[in-house]
Amino acid sequence: MYKRQRLTSTAASAGVHDHDHDHDHDHEDRHHHHHHGDSAGRILWLATGLTLAYAGVEAGVGWWAGSLALVADAGHMVNDAAALGLAAVAAWLARRPASARHSYGFGRAEFLAALVNSLALLILVLWLAVSAIRRLHDPQPVLGEAVSLAAAVGLGINLLVAWLLGHGAHNLNTRAALLHVLGDLLGSVAALLSGVIIAFTGWTPVDPLLSLGIGALIVMSSLRLLREALHGLMEGTPLALAPETVGRALATVPGVASVHDLHIWSVGPERIMLTAHLVVRDLRQWEAVLDACHALLVAQFAIQHATLQPEPMTRTVRWLTDRPVGATHKP
Repeated sequence: MYKRQRLTSTAASAGVHDHDHDHDHDHEDRHHHHHHGDSAGRILWLATGLTLAYAGVEAGVGWWAGSLALVADAGHMVNDAAALGLAAVAAWLARRPASARHSYGFGRAEFLAALVNSLALLILVLWLAVSAIRRLHDPQPVLGEAVSLAAAVGLGINLLVAWLLGHGAHNLNTRAALLHVLGDLLGSVAALLSGVIIAFTGWTPVDPLLSLGIGALIVMSSLRLLREALHGLMEGTPLALAPETVGRALATVPGVASVHDLHIWSVGPERIMLTAHLVVRDLRQWEAVLDACHALLVAQFAIQHATLQPEPMTRTVRWLTDRPVGATHKP
């Protein structure tokens, strides 16, 4: 329970709220999400086409030149194209309106896409590591000049795609797609360096060694992304928000005596939901208190959808220990 410092956490409860106020916020939230979703979807489809087109070219050159780094980079680009396509489909699903059976809409599809993409990256790195270790034990001749040329063009494509994604929406789904592209960009750098070094020195082990180094970087980013996707799917509180901070802020609203049963979760990377019970001093002032709470949540925490249930000061509050006590209030 929040007076100013206290907290309890129990199962989420449905609440009574001002439907007109909540409807207005939902309408603004859907319009904002739809606008950004359209832009993100177009960028993702364009990035998919560019990536897939060059992956075929790079794979052919890598196979002909005997470069594991270049073949791995091409494979990574195919994986990127699939990831970008998946992200584009998820962005399209997230823009679909809510229905009777899916009253929160389909925003969680973007969490699923991020989860699949992060797992795909980890599988790709595992394959890359096994191939690199085999190549270290059994070195193969590599045509350094051809590798350098193909990698340089691939680097340019990846920079363009990364720039497109970087100027689009910055939700978890797009970040997952961008991580794929950044990993591939690093792969192109590794292939380029590998080609140059082999062309001038003939030292072929640099090819698999650079591949292993890039793989290690991708693993670290993928694990972080996987954690965020799972957190969202498990309805965890958004990582950028602290429930204690939100609860204490609500408790400072004039007319609010205390706050309990506060729950915050996401139904999509950009849609945060909140429910809470507010013990109010005077139920006749509830409309004004409700408006002030909604305004605070939007201004300070960007929470557009909140369901707030008023309770009189005489209501018993159950604490985390399951020991019922009378609700205590701000003096």
